[in-house]
Amino acid sequence: MAIKRALLSVSDKSGLVEFATELQNEHQVELLSTGGTAKALREAGLEVIDVSTFTGAPELFNGRVKTLHPKVHGGLLQVRDNKEHQEQAATNDIPTIDLVVVNLYPFEETIAKEDVSLSEAIEQIDIGGPSMLRSAAKNYASVTVVTSPQDYGEILKEMGSNKSDTTLAFREKLALKVFRRTAEYDAVISNYLGKVDTVADTQYSVSLPLEKELRNGDNPHQKSYLYGNFSDYFTKLTGKKEFSYTNILDIEAAADLIAEFRRPSLAILKHTNPCGVGQSEDNLREAWDRAFETDRQAPFGGVIIMNRPLDEATARVISEIFTDIIIAPDYTPESMAILKKKGRRMVRMNSEWASVSKDPVVRSVPGGLMVMDKDHQVMGLENLEEKVVTERVPTAAELEAMRFNWRVVKNVKSNAIVFGANDRTLGIGAGQMSRVDSVRVAVMKAEVSNLSLKGSVVASDAFFPFADGLQAAIDAGATACIQPGGSQNDQEVIDAANKAGIAMVFTGHRHFRH
Repeated sequence: MAIKRALLSVSDKSGLVEFATELQNEHQVELLSTGGTAKALREAGLEVIDVSTFTGAPELFNGRVKTLHPKVHGGLLQVRDNKEHQEQAATNDIPTIDLVVVNLYPFEETIAKEDVSLSEAIEQIDIGGPSMLRSAAKNYASVTVVTSPQDYGEILKEMGSNKSDTTLAFREKLALKVFRRTAEYDAVISNYLGKVDTVADTQYSVSLPLEKELRNGDNPHQKSYLYGNFSDYFTKLTGKKEFSYTNILDIEAAADLIAEFRRPSLAILKHTNPCGVGQSEDNLREAWDRAFETDRQAPFGGVIIMNRPLDEATARVISEIFTDIIIAPDYTPESMAILKKKGRRMVRMNSEWASVSKDPVVRSVPGGLMVMDKDHQVMGLENLEEKVVTERVPTAAELEAMRFNWRVVKNVKSNAIVFGANDRTLGIGAGQMSRVDSVRVAVMKAEVSNLSLKGSVVASDAFFPFADGLQAAIDAGATACIQPGGSQNDQEVIDAANKAGIAMVFTGHRHFRH
């Protein structure tokens, strides 16, 4: 049966007028609509019947009630070849509605805003929209239902090939999209309200659309898939290879790290760990030199990220080594040309990433999931001068170096140790089973790169359980240390620092990264 009547009620009006115009002019579809959608269609010269006219009931309560009416849902849910249904429809004057076009109130966009209030968020919980979508999707045997402007073209193509109708297989596909979309929408609302103190957080829901199958998992024999909208925040501009599971993890780790810095900064990562971080007052090339000098071996096949647009001079030195992925907020045409010629995968980190960078960390475990607040905020750097625990007070230069290296060590896998100055890392030890071993790895890395640790600051993401780890750092040349403190052997560690004449502060906050 040809589509004769459509109900359109959308928040996202992109492509709406063109779509509705073809429905009405090419297929003679009667248009029902509400509020701003009806206004936009009328302004485009289309004939529109208000839903309140169709139902004979006014919109109520500031639009909270407008499509919740038997005439709407009866028009969607009645079974076309059921005699009893058709008799009831005739008796109650409920004509069929054959096409529903609804996208939901922008709840996700609303809660992504800084300082959004609970009342503002609740007003963006759509009730009528999901109800219409579910009614239409349940009766997909007869009703075509649309949730996204991206489907408009395909629907018109279907109608053009099927005498103003759509095929059952096509309607079934659209119905499945509806149930996935409403499940995702409800999950977002549930998870948001679960963070509100007055609502019991007893269930965590996840429902995300498949974005793409990834090239592989940790290993080529492992399949992996990406769900959600990752590409809205990190856009691959060049490079033939698609992302793998490990690429996605590396990109996230790199973005988390570079977000710690405001001055022009550049970091090189391998397996989610930084192997060098540098910054400059105004020169990205200098930041590169400082990061690369930390470790000249590990960057091969690694990830490079910066917090300024990539310029030609920096692109030229980066192009001299093989790098897997390069990430920047933007690229000059010259830098694009240099790296594209080398076949590098360039990724643009879109500014919208900041809106999701605080999302919780979700990890599967046998039988379920663990959900953890993300460690998105560096802690413990305020009033460092008041947190000195040693006889010697750190110099101004040492305090500045402490702040820089504390931001780096926060993003290194534990046990984590970072030696550095105020604008560069000098040696990084990551992921060892004991903290003293992480110190030794960091010292070894500095020695391989011919970097002196004399006068450096050492940062530890968690406390030194014994004095041996700090003593190894002192022996390597460190003159100041920043660490959380909190060990039962803190006094032993402080005594070792005082004996060596180094300065040490306790931040009072741990940044462990498992």
